Amino acid sequence: MGATSAASGASQQRTIPARLRTYGRGESKPSFAELIGECASSAFHLEIHDWHITDDPRFLAWKEGRRQPEVPAGRAFQEAVQDAVARGVQVHRVRLVSEPVNEYVRWEHSITTEHNLAIGEAVRWLPRAFASTLTLPGNPFWVFDGRLVRFSIFDGNGSVVGHQFSESPEVASLCSAAFEAAWDLATDHEDYTLD
Repeated sequence: MGATSAASGASQQRTIPARLRTYGRGESKPSFAELIGECASSAFHLEIHDWHITDDPRFLAWKEGRRQPEVPAGRAFQEAVQDAVARGVQVHRVRLVSEPVNEYVRWEHSITTEHNLAIGEAVRWLPRAFASTLTLPGNPFWVFDGRLVRFSIFDGNGSVVGHQFSESPEVASLCSAAFEAAWDLATDHEDYTLD
């Protein structure tokens, strides 16, 4: 997260905007279950990377043609979303993807019905070619009740290395508008087929 100085070759730490609170991988931060557990109306998620959480044991098993194992984090996510949906919270997700899709997106598509739709989450897919005129934040995010944003920070290999949080009305408005614009252009999971 630094910029390289052409003159010295040294790395300079850039200042993160004050509207964000950044947590590293090992730091204690609000969990997804806590965040969605406090939701009253909506939780919207925009995924913008073609590769993420590539060390997921289910993905690795799928790649090798093995049965996908039960993963505690996956089950905890499902239970948290199910509880929220039962309380009347709308949970929506848009996956922005390059086409033709890579193997990770193909795997995500294959599990969406049982992992996401079955628990009450609505999922849409947006081919990257249709997103050129959208104004989108630089990192994937969740917006909770239109007021709290959690950004996920990934490394170049698709592993989560930290999260940033903001309750700034400007940041929440930016992300909410970006999500709605993407949602309007995206295709429902049931209608998005892979070649």
